[in-house]
Amino acid sequence: MSCVISRKSLNLYALLIGVDCYLPNELSGGGSYPCLGGAVRDILYVEEFLQRRLGMTKEHIFKLTSTCITGETQPPELPENWPTYENMITGFKKISDTALPGDQVYIHYCGHGGRTTTQYPGLKGEKGIDEALVPMDIGNSEARYLRDIEMAYLLKSMVEKGLVVTILLDCCHSGGATRGKGGAGVRGIGTIDTTPRPEESLVASHVELTETWQDLSSATTRNIKPASGWLLEPTGYVLLAACRASEFANEYAFDGTESNGALTYWFLDSLKQMGAGLTYKQVHDHVVAKIHGQFEQQTPQLQGEGNRVVFGSEHVQPHYAVNVMQVDSASQRVLLNAGQVQGMRKGVQFAIYPPSTTDFTQTDQRLALVDIAELGATDSWSRITKQLRSDPIEQGAQAVMLDPSTSRLRRTVCLVRQDDDIIPSTIDQNDALERIDQALAQSGSGFVTLAEEGKPADYQVAVNSAFEYEIWDPSGKEIKNLRPALRMDDGNAPFKVVQRLIHLTKYRNVNELDNNDIYSPLANKLVVELTGVQQDYDPVDRPEPQPFIDSGNTPMLNAGEWTFLRIMNKSLKILNITVLDLQPDWGINQIYPRGSGSFEPLDPGQSILLPLEASLPAGYTEGTDLIKVFATLGTTNFRWLELPALDQPVTGAVTRGGPANPLEELLAAVTAQDPKTRNLNPAAYPSWEWVTAQVEARVHVQSR
Repeated sequence: MSCVISRKSLNLYALLIGVDCYLPNELSGGGSYPCLGGAVRDILYVEEFLQRRLGMTKEHIFKLTSTCITGETQPPELPENWPTYENMITGFKKISDTALPGDQVYIHYCGHGGRTTTQYPGLKGEKGIDEALVPMDIGNSEARYLRDIEMAYLLKSMVEKGLVVTILLDCCHSGGATRGKGGAGVRGIGTIDTTPRPEESLVASHVELTETWQDLSSATTRNIKPASGWLLEPTGYVLLAACRASEFANEYAFDGTESNGALTYWFLDSLKQMGAGLTYKQVHDHVVAKIHGQFEQQTPQLQGEGNRVVFGSEHVQPHYAVNVMQVDSASQRVLLNAGQVQGMRKGVQFAIYPPSTTDFTQTDQRLALVDIAELGATDSWSRITKQLRSDPIEQGAQAVMLDPSTSRLRRTVCLVRQDDDIIPSTIDQNDALERIDQALAQSGSGFVTLAEEGKPADYQVAVNSAFEYEIWDPSGKEIKNLRPALRMDDGNAPFKVVQRLIHLTKYRNVNELDNNDIYSPLANKLVVELTGVQQDYDPVDRPEPQPFIDSGNTPMLNAGEWTFLRIMNKSLKILNITVLDLQPDWGINQIYPRGSGSFEPLDPGQSILLPLEASLPAGYTEGTDLIKVFATLGTTNFRWLELPALDQPVTGAVTRGGPANPLEELLAAVTAQDPKTRNLNPAAYPSWEWVTAQVEARVHVQSR
């Protein structure tokens, strides 16, 4: 392994906290914090990223974890490394004392978030609530939460020292039990802990904590929290939270075997595309779209300096390469010096460069594409999937990871029989679900298949007490805007349910379509943003958008209002631009260029501003639009990705013909009538010739 980094003035410290094992606990307010399955794994992946991609040393990383071991009553880590209240405070203070002004501090927490009776009634009222991070030993009545007021003080102290701070909280504070067998879990509980706790804080005195909170309240001109529910509007730092205060932070087995927190998983996925100038706002846009593709009711929140560059990446140019240890030309495979110890998995794809290569942005120097076929601990055999040049691959050649995951074209579904105390015995659930099973088998579609027993599912199907079929996400939340309801007594209902599952899968395939080749010359050269809102707008007038109220997060628009999409070309080449709208009714339409055109050219260094009027389908009161922008060097037709609204037939108005180039082959596979393969790797296509970016906007009907 080699990792060449231009550090310049970058000096980064990290505090990583992951809590899977919660010691036995029963709260006086009811409920308890169950153990989790992916929090520690998240932290280990973050640690690996910081070390491998940013060159951080172990001395700069402070880590607290508690791992669950079946049959054991305590985690295997040493007690001084457990995520207790005392150790978390020590970690915050140690990193603050160690870092120097101008250094960067990154804090990442994965575990339960909680709510508890406030210890500051003078600030929050007698019935006020403190939001808190939950230590592993909270079952002890002498244990303390790390409360929001304490975190505010710690972060303010860091900022005042001149540290550049980023904090990510992959947890929620209003969670609850999940339904069905989707395989998702929630990092929070639905009750408020009323257990009396020690009032003495290890952070600062009661007076100091109160004064800090009051100062922050007056600085933001409001004594309320933003949508995430965690802290007052951050000043001088960036906060990424897993969801809104009323939503769930899900953890799920995205690869089908190991669970991860949704925010952490997609945050790291976004950083695979990290390059100069990538901001937290851009990362947030990417993360929101990815999570909404699976969990519509989890909306990550961004607060603070969203326009700040991620990890000061203007100072970092990562080069991540592994050596080719052996070449087996007869079997068309190579042995790479990479394996499970680096977090590799089967299917991970690499580009092979000549041995002397140091600049991996020269994509025309690639010899071949390979993906891991036989995963080992430290070495893995990889099959050659595409030969790009006639030059032979030599021992000692350099392999650069393109994308550690593939796009799953096919999704899984499980059939859920609900408890008898939920569904009356007069409803024959077994018969209703058996008819769905038969409809799946008869559909002949490769897009949806039943999940294997014990494996997580992308969708769940159940029946409700109104004799209707429901489609749920993996956490058991009913997917919105699937209308009209399908009744069990409709003989065609099972077929319609399956068709909806196929449609949702195609929609999600388009949502997840990305080019994750960080070495492509187009990486981060397409920048898109929504610039603001305007109530009345006439296309003949000059736009005068006003800033969004909750800047940095998914904007909320009233139906009939206008927003403006700015598309910027930061490359040195002309880019052909196409814009698709993924709509609340599960339809996908090309909105730019309109008419029969396939794209519009955008010159280097130039930008365009597209006015968009917020609207909703008939009968809808709210919904979310995902605006997805594609840019290509060549000429490509993106009509392949269009879909009608749910339950509507394809009109056939657009004659597509056959795919005209490799990129169109990729697009055709995403929404084909029947996928030829289970998975698809976008990086296997000419990844240096196309790029995509996206933003979301929520629309609702304003109440009168």
